[in-house]
Amino acid sequence: MTTPFPHRHLLGIEELSPQDITAILDHADTCVTLNRATRKKRDVLKGLTQINMFFESSTRTQASFELAGKRLGADVMNMSVKSSSVNKGETLIDTAMTLNAMHPDILVVRHGESGAVNLLAQKVNCAVINAGDGRREHPTQALLDALTIRRRKGRLHRLNVAICGDILHSRVARSNIHLLNKMENRVRVIGPPTLLPAGIERLGCEVFDDMRAGLEGCDVVMMLRLQQERMSGGFIPSHREYFHRYGLDEDKLSAAKDDVIVMHPGPMNRGVEIDSDLADDLNRSVIQEQVEMGVAVRMAVLEMLAQNVPEAMESA
Repeated sequence: MTTPFPHRHLLGIEELSPQDITAILDHADTCVTLNRATRKKRDVLKGLTQINMFFESSTRTQASFELAGKRLGADVMNMSVKSSSVNKGETLIDTAMTLNAMHPDILVVRHGESGAVNLLAQKVNCAVINAGDGRREHPTQALLDALTIRRRKGRLHRLNVAICGDILHSRVARSNIHLLNKMENRVRVIGPPTLLPAGIERLGCEVFDDMRAGLEGCDVVMMLRLQQERMSGGFIPSHREYFHRYGLDEDKLSAAKDDVIVMHPGPMNRGVEIDSDLADDLNRSVIQEQVEMGVAVRMAVLEMLAQNVPEAMESA
């Protein structure tokens, strides 16, 4: 790595410039090539310690960060929060002090409360990566989505992108709206009124509650998971009715462009958010590519933040 990265942490997309985003994606492209090679390991993070601390469970994101760190040669530790002192009443500040005593170099954190990762970043003496906090942001998911779009479409600007479904509870939607707007795209959000946040249009997107109208002429369709674990009350009448009105199928997708691509951050609720045949259609679905790009993007982020770790700079 020769391009300096002007940030100590990666807490959200809002803090990144278009140049920062492009630099991450450019470096992630080289990581894709490395990951497809027979020998996948580098030692650029040798001697550095990465702690993955997930207060919320996640299969894809945690596994992706663990694999990314190990492929770059870091010592990676996954902290089991469910059996830790946090569940015994320890405060987030006490947790930060404990982590400082372990002298990690990079801390990857997922937390159910918006802003919790930012608070930790203020209290620890290492680089912090936000792996998702509450409804606020999930920056590496937006970056991997952007890389997937750029590689499939050949560009990441002047595209019509629709983000569909449970916008209200989605940090993925929020981070993608920020990123896509910074890269000069036209962003639409589509969902039932009960799952659209008040004032969402102020983030710079068009709002629709009709799928066919919102998908008209779109280049990219991002479906979102229905986050039932965050719901209390009648947000939707039933899964069957939700799929009928807002689930992606061939009929609704026909309103988009012929070369449209379909995305989903996973895990998918087949037959609720997306038709199974469409999810598995390799000509239009890029869902598996998103998983592959996730490892590459997280490798790029880890390496770029590690440049600002004093020990890494001294040994470079």
